Amino acid sequence: MTKFFLAVHVLAAILAVGPVAVAASMFPSAARRVPDRGAADRGAAGRGTGAGGVATLRVLHRICRVYAVAGLAVPVFGFATASGLGVLRDAWVIASILLTAAAAAILALAVLPRQDAVLARLTAGDSTPADAGDGVARLAMLTGVFNLLWAAVTVLMIVRPGSTTGV
Repeated sequence: MTKFFLAVHVLAAILAVGPVAVAASMFPSAARRVPDRGAADRGAAGRGTGAGGVATLRVLHRICRVYAVAGLAVPVFGFATASGLGVLRDAWVIASILLTAAAAAILALAVLPRQDAVLARLTAGDSTPADAGDGVARLAMLTGVFNLLWAAVTVLMIVRPGSTTGV
């Protein structure tokens, strides 16, 4: 049964966390490309149509939200796998759990709400460009931290320092 849990754990990580990492990383760049509505209202040359840019942002945000929920399977099956292998108390597993919790917190408490705020500002007819201030830059930074945490978890899962299991 442990091999089944491990297979589902790895598949869930690839199929759920991967799309979140990619879509969240694409969001800030796509938000910067949405034209300044104020400049368009003043007759200045825009950088494309705002509607297409906002639609792209909505799709990226939906991918992040839906796959974040699907990503809950990763720690669930991770715990089942670690329990079956008897490694729940190993340092590399505890470190992975803490890093995963930090990544989930950053996604749920910072990345997704900031994406919501950018979308709300753009759909409310606000004339402020999407990248005004440090909002989108901070979102890009938080997304990078989220991705680095998952990269660290991946390395820990592969290297498993101090592990004595042969799996």
